[in-house]
Amino acid sequence: MNSTNLNVPFLNLLATLQERSGQVNVRVGGNTQENATLVDSLPDGKALLKTEASVDGPNESPTLTLSNDFLYALSNISSLVSTKWYLGVPFNDTNALRLQIVEVGESILGDNLLGFQVGNEPDFYASHSHRPSTYSPADYNTEFGTVVQAIAQNPEIKTRNNLIGPSVASGPWSPEDVWNTGFIEDHASALSALAVEHYPDNNCAKVFPNGGFGDPKDPQAVFANYLNHTSGIAMVQSYLNSASLAKQAGKPLLMFETNTASCGGFPGVSDSFGAALWATDYGLQMAYSGFSGALLHVGGQSAFYNPFTPPPGNESSIHQWTIGSTFYAAVAVAETFGKSGKAQIVDLQANGDNMYTPGYAIYENGSLSRVALFNYITDPSGTSDYTVSLSIADGTGPSQVYVKYLVASSVSEKYNITWAGQTMGGEFASDGRFQGDESIQTVTCDHSTGTTCSIKVPAPGFALVFLSSEALSESEPSSTMTFATTVTTKTATTATIDSSVLATAQGQSGRDRQHNHATSKGSSGATMTATTLSSTIVTISSLFGVLSVVWLC
Repeated sequence: MNSTNLNVPFLNLLATLQERSGQVNVRVGGNTQENATLVDSLPDGKALLKTEASVDGPNESPTLTLSNDFLYALSNISSLVSTKWYLGVPFNDTNALRLQIVEVGESILGDNLLGFQVGNEPDFYASHSHRPSTYSPADYNTEFGTVVQAIAQNPEIKTRNNLIGPSVASGPWSPEDVWNTGFIEDHASALSALAVEHYPDNNCAKVFPNGGFGDPKDPQAVFANYLNHTSGIAMVQSYLNSASLAKQAGKPLLMFETNTASCGGFPGVSDSFGAALWATDYGLQMAYSGFSGALLHVGGQSAFYNPFTPPPGNESSIHQWTIGSTFYAAVAVAETFGKSGKAQIVDLQANGDNMYTPGYAIYENGSLSRVALFNYITDPSGTSDYTVSLSIADGTGPSQVYVKYLVASSVSEKYNITWAGQTMGGEFASDGRFQGDESIQTVTCDHSTGTTCSIKVPAPGFALVFLSSEALSESEPSSTMTFATTVTTKTATTATIDSSVLATAQGQSGRDRQHNHATSKGSSGATMTATTLSSTIVTISSLFGVLSVVWLC
């Protein structure tokens, strides 16, 4: 991808989310941002170059050189689809800061720039040999201040309050270790948001057998950890205090990097329908717990947790993109929130707080707008399907409600997944658009005693209930813009991309695939939104974003 040749399926995927949410937020960064350098141009018109490092561990990230054309590509994407960007500031040498990406990024992206991440997983710097063994939260606070001061003294940089930190992960520091240094108070005028990163598990021992991670984990042994409501609750517990502090400081709290498991996820788990249910539940739980946004990580060609993956470089153009199960979660969460920016999420502790059948209520302007219902159980017999009676006691409830279902035959299903009857297709089968006819179920409510609406939730499945046609229309895309390409190699096919673009896309040769996993060592996780109200009802200000490492192109 470059500024004049954008990947059409990627545009279609962004449009699919944007039409349901109003805006898509994308992070371009990760461990690679630490050593990145921005230059005016690269040979042969390339947008970026990677110099591969060793692959003994996830801390060995490529050295990245970006050209200005890469930023122009991001700007051109924003001109077609309402997309805004987070960029990472190189932070490996605070004695010789490279702030060109701030200067040029601000100039090129303008209002489509959300902010700059300063430091990625600094709690791992010492163990990754990026800083001395004595590196501490106080040291990070000081170095962050060095960047703040450098930006304040740089006449080329106009915006002085859009930095993001500390982005601690699951290393030896807790967020409180950083807050206790006075980080928020010291840099309040420079911070646009506070951020953390978290994965619930890691597959690093399998991906990096020489990285000192011990024995590989059996994916099937950990699968059950993702198939219940308590998983998301457990992950957000350590961030409840941070959410409270962020609210007091008037700053959003972002889960800046998360997914099922670091180092690319687990095969058969991270790419399963069970992961889609988990990510949807986790997203709503983060919103309920005080997060203002979350970003799903997108890794390389062989990462299992990807919401989407371009075809390998040597694939024919008729084989297109592969859409992962977590992309369906992003769509479902976006529609659960809607586009108003006023959604309030409440965990109902449904069915006696049953861990396999949780539910959430979504309010807008104080009125119940939607209800989200889960069923983690796989049971093709139908015995484990359950029916929820939504009751409105005052009798002013709707005469009918509308239901969209996210379903598959089992939690282990990878591709035969549908949202409201539509699918993104199987492996190498998607151009980023939903296929098939949309199916929205209409349920008539009983008004004999108050209002009761009976909603069936299949096993497994997710049901999103819209209590009014207005709530449905707010989430339902009126139309989704799709994109054609002017570069074709076979006139008998559509939405094709020039083979030279595919050859330099995210896919690599089979020889190099081990380099393409995510590069985070065991970060952590959460998702969604929040900014005001009480600890039990939080205002949603954003949606499930899509996190992209810098080689997403």
